[in-house]
Amino acid sequence: MTGVTLENVVKKYGDVQVIHGVDLQIEDGEFCVFVGPSGCGKSTLLRMVAGLEETTGGRMHIGTRDVTTLDPSDRGVAMVFQTYALYPHMTVKENMGFGLKMNGHPKAEIEAKVAEASRILKLDEYLKRKPAALSGGQRQRVAIGRAIVRGPEVFLFDEPLSNLDAELRVEMRVEIARLHKEIGATMIYVTHDQVEAMTLADKIVVLKAGHISQVGAPMELYRNPNNRFVAGFIGSPSMNFLSGTVRSGTIALPALKTDLPAPREARDGQAVLVGLRPEHLAITSGDVLSVDLTESLGGVSYAYLQAANGERLVVEERGDDRVSAGQTVSIRHDPEKVYVFDAKSEERLR
Repeated sequence: MTGVTLENVVKKYGDVQVIHGVDLQIEDGEFCVFVGPSGCGKSTLLRMVAGLEETTGGRMHIGTRDVTTLDPSDRGVAMVFQTYALYPHMTVKENMGFGLKMNGHPKAEIEAKVAEASRILKLDEYLKRKPAALSGGQRQRVAIGRAIVRGPEVFLFDEPLSNLDAELRVEMRVEIARLHKEIGATMIYVTHDQVEAMTLADKIVVLKAGHISQVGAPMELYRNPNNRFVAGFIGSPSMNFLSGTVRSGTIALPALKTDLPAPREARDGQAVLVGLRPEHLAITSGDVLSVDLTESLGGVSYAYLQAANGERLVVEERGDDRVSAGQTVSIRHDPEKVYVFDAKSEERLR
């Protein structure tokens, strides 16, 4: 079994603590994604698993082995970076097999492992080329192939698609998902792109300022966020948040000129934030909101609305009958898909 276990893991740089007592269990064969904004600690945590950053406190296990103080070469991991880091004077085949060659593996073994990695990643026709003759996506596949050849217990990916254009990112997401399905290894993947997280992960770890905000399956986080941060980070476009006040079991919502039922945990007089996802709203006739802008993407468009009190929200539209800038409208919401958060703590009220 080659799962990864973090127990109260801490990272400090002098007096500055950047990872705060992280506890996490990644199961054998699981695809786990660390996601969060820049500076949240996701790459630092990944580098700690790799052994490229020293663990200040806590313990770290890969399978049954305590790897907390082991060198990177002894941990049984392989890392794919944002930059491809390929040797420009070597062919694709030589790049993929170089690590094994340096460690003294027999030539026949290297040939077999490179051939298998090439088959998995569909690189056979490029084996004699050098990196300069490859596209960005092909170079990233070579970097992944180099990791596969090592036969690691755990694959680590540090924002591997950030340097690719939008079309290639989609293509490589499919490649990485297919790779995980074929080889079944434990994978930990870092990204700031929640679309990548949602499409690739078995488990998502949402990080904020070195703390875990929530862990769960993609749709679990989408449907059942524990706090405003997770609710706003998971989902595209982001969830709308409108200010409200609890009064006698209802929430007065000035932006929509309406009242909503208050959750059981809400207290009279409590300031709250009401979360409404763009895809759970529908535009109706009325004069509650003004349409500032519409963004048409073909099969779907997004209407950017503003309330009289200055609050803004986005509504997803489909079909042929769509609003245009300058109109005044109202919205209809699904009462089963309303999220309420305490305005101060930003924790979910249920």
